[in-house]
Amino acid sequence: MRRTALTWALALALLLALPPRLFAGPEVVASIAPVHSLVARVMQGAGRPHLLLPPGASPHHHALRPSDAAALERAALVFWVGPRLERWLTRSLTTLAAGARVVRLADAPGLTRLALRQGAVFAAHEHASEPDHDEAEIDPHLWLDPDNAKLWLDAIAAALAGADPARRALYLANAEAARAELDALAAEIEVRLAPVRGRPFVVLHDSFQYFERRFGIEAAGAVAPGDGRAPGPARIARIRDRIRALGPVCLFREPQLRSALAATVAAGAGARIALLDPLGAGLPPGPDLYPDLLRGLADSLADCLG
Repeated sequence: MRRTALTWALALALLLALPPRLFAGPEVVASIAPVHSLVARVMQGAGRPHLLLPPGASPHHHALRPSDAAALERAALVFWVGPRLERWLTRSLTTLAAGARVVRLADAPGLTRLALRQGAVFAAHEHASEPDHDEAEIDPHLWLDPDNAKLWLDAIAAALAGADPARRALYLANAEAARAELDALAAEIEVRLAPVRGRPFVVLHDSFQYFERRFGIEAAGAVAPGDGRAPGPARIARIRDRIRALGPVCLFREPQLRSALAATVAAGAGARIALLDPLGAGLPPGPDLYPDLLRGLADSLADCLG
């Protein structure tokens, strides 16, 4: 009896002495906070992905930190939206993540893909699906439609299961549970936004049309286009005219963008400035960030428009 207890004690000591990484899932990197959140949800119980872009930074322009470069070199899997959004990551994936499987989520089958809106002022119902468009013409903010996010969960689970077959059942079960959670969240958002549908608003950066289309709300225009380019004086003048014509409206700016530009546009045009955040700045990264992000968008819209 004493020998059996000693054997178990020695075995436990050996297990505790082994590096924790032996029991963890694969090394995984995700580009932006919403993608990281979906990956973290699927990985619950198996490990945590590394986030490259802090939630308060712009996804269109970023410089990798040394810790990010090291994470890419160690990675077995890297999840990103694609070069249309994260141009800054393209070269690093080739040079630093050569040994990793890189999953470009913008290529997931079945996604709703929308063309970039070009003008400062939008026509009614300007949300035509463009699945066959050249990638350069696709709006890359795909995660703001939770139906797209559900398809990403499937792609994430499949990639994780391929890299870590021993935990395949865990990844698939987590993805299934997360899809059900997003369905419930979408129903909640539908109720939240019902009283303010049809009320016009303007955005500083045209990054919300997937959310608009999914939940039946419509921006009247955008100060800056959705590809990250700065607006010129003529575009700013046109959107100010649009705000004046609409009467008092909400102008939503993002935490990642300069607030001075919003103030310039709103000055003398009668717009109320409010925040609308597509990335979750201020939210703790992790599995809860994505649903909290969508819920925050609905709350911001309902509060200002109501």
